[in-house]
Amino acid sequence: MNDQLKETIKLVPNQPGCYIYYNKDNEIIYVGKAKNLKRRVYSYFHKQHDSVKVTVLVSQIERMEYIITDSEVEALILESHLIKKHKPKYNILLKDDKKYPYFLITEEDFPRIQVVRKKNLNPDKGRFYGPYTDVGAMYATLDFLKRIFPLKQCKTPKFSNRPCLYYHIGKCLAPCQGKVTPEEYQKLIKQVELFLSGKQTELLKEIQAQMVKYAETEQFEKAAKMRDSYNDLLKTLERQKVVYENTKLNEDILAVLYEDGILVIVIMMIREGRLIDKKDFTYFVDNADKTEYFETFFRDYYSTLKLEFPDKIISKDLEEVGNKELYQDWLKVLSGKKITINYGNGRGKYGELYELAYKNAENTLENAKIKKMTQIRDDFNEVGSYLAEKLHLRNFPNRIECYDISHIQGTNTVASMVVFQNGLPKKTAYRKFKVRMTEGKPDDFLSMKEVLTRRLNRLGEPKWEKPDLIIIDGGKGQLSSVMQIVEGINIEGVKDIDFVSLAKREEEVFLPHKSKSILLPRDSNALYLIQRIRDEAHRFAITFHRELRGKNALKG
Repeated sequence: MNDQLKETIKLVPNQPGCYIYYNKDNEIIYVGKAKNLKRRVYSYFHKQHDSVKVTVLVSQIERMEYIITDSEVEALILESHLIKKHKPKYNILLKDDKKYPYFLITEEDFPRIQVVRKKNLNPDKGRFYGPYTDVGAMYATLDFLKRIFPLKQCKTPKFSNRPCLYYHIGKCLAPCQGKVTPEEYQKLIKQVELFLSGKQTELLKEIQAQMVKYAETEQFEKAAKMRDSYNDLLKTLERQKVVYENTKLNEDILAVLYEDGILVIVIMMIREGRLIDKKDFTYFVDNADKTEYFETFFRDYYSTLKLEFPDKIISKDLEEVGNKELYQDWLKVLSGKKITINYGNGRGKYGELYELAYKNAENTLENAKIKKMTQIRDDFNEVGSYLAEKLHLRNFPNRIECYDISHIQGTNTVASMVVFQNGLPKKTAYRKFKVRMTEGKPDDFLSMKEVLTRRLNRLGEPKWEKPDLIIIDGGKGQLSSVMQIVEGINIEGVKDIDFVSLAKREEEVFLPHKSKSILLPRDSNALYLIQRIRDEAHRFAITFHRELRGKNALKG
C-alpha cells in the first residue's frame, strides 16, 4: 500500500457512502457501498481474505475516492449508478446471451405498441413494459392485444384520403383519417396499460362500463366490439391459474438455483391473485459469488423494472443476501410505495408459492444444462483442442474418465468411474467399485489406489478402453497422491495417460508436478465440461453408496 492510499484511508469517515478503487492506470476497478465507510474500507487492507478475487483486487489498488451519502439507501442507489456508468473490472456485471425484449407504447398523439430490445431503452420514446424472457409468449400476447385493442398499426398513413386495410378488418381505428377522437383513443391506450400491468380485473370493469355507455347512447356497433373484447379477455383470464381468490394479491416469487456453474433465477409474477407471467434468467458464474450475483441481479432487475411493482417479494434466497430493511427502503424509493420482502419459509401460503417457483427453476436449470452440453458436443473439436492447449495435454481428450470415493466414516466405501466420450456421457462405460482394502477405516488415498490399480490393470480389455485424460477431484495434494499410485504401477500404456485435478473451491486445475494452478475462464465450455464430469462422478458414487448402505441395513 502506497503512502497516498494510507493517508486517504485515515481520512475515511464513519458515515454511509460509496468507495471507488483505482489501479495504477487510473482506471476504476471496483465500486462498493457501505453503511460505515471507514469500517468497510479498513477491512479490505487489514484482513485475510478467503476469496482469490478480493486478494487480487486489493493488490491492484493504487488510490481511492469516496462519496458520503445521507443514508445507506442513497449509497445503494449511487453504487448502482456508478457501476452501470463505469463497468468496473472487479464488480459483478451480469451477462448472458440474450437481449430481452420489451413492449413500448410510443410517445405520440396516437400511440402504437412496438417490440424493442433492451439496448434501445429510452424513456423519451414512451412507456416500456417488460422484460419478456419468453419471446414466443410475448409475440402471442402482442397478437392478442392487437386483436382486442385496435391500436394504430402504421407510423405514417399509407393513404392520404382513405383508411388502410387494418381499419376495414377491425384492427385499427384509423386515427390518421379522423375516425376516432384523441379522448377515445387514450381510453384504449389506458386499457392496454392496465392489461400489461396485470390489472385485468380493473380492465374488465373499464371495458364493461364502456360497453354499457355505448349501448345507452345507441352506438351498438361500438358496444358490440367492446362486448367481443370483453369476452376474449375473460376467456384468456379463465385459462390463467388462480393462485388465491384474493384479487388483491400482487406478488413476485423468486427462486434461485446454482449447479455446474449455471445460475438460474426464476420470477413468478402474481397479479390480482393470478399467475400472469414467468421470467427466467440464466447466467454462467462462479459458485463462490452466487449470493453476490443474485444480489446484483435483484438490484438490476428492480431498478430497471418497467412493469407495475408488486406489493410483496417472496424469496428464501434473499435471506442469504440479508439487509431486508435496507432493500425494503430502497424499493420504496424506486416504486413510491411500500414493498414487503418475505423469505418464504414454512409450509403456509408463501412456502407453497416459493415451491412453485423452485420447480420452475429446476426445469430451467435442466434445459440450460442440455443446451450447454449440446453446444459442447457440436463444438467438441474446438473445446477439446482448447483443453489440450491450456492444460498442456499430450493427447486430444476424446475419452475422459473421472473417479470419486464415497463412504460414511469408512463404512460401505465405494467408488465410481464415469466416462465422457467426445464431450458427452457414455453411460454404458460407467463402472462401480466396492472398495475392499479400507472397510471400517476411512482412507481415501488407499481407496483411490485400489480403484485405479483395478481399473488400469484392465487397460486394453473389451469395454475397458484406454482413457486419454483422467480427472481427479481435489487440489494439488490429491493429484500428487494419485501420481504416486500411477507412477508405481508397471502397466503398459499407463504413462501415456494425461492426469489433472480440479479443486472445487476456486475451480483451479492442477497439473502433475506443477505448483501453480491454471484458471480456465469461468464462462468457458472447457471449464463447464470438466466441472460436469467431476460432478457426475460425485453423483454416481453417492447413488451407489446409498444403494449399498440400504441393502446392508436391510440385511442387518
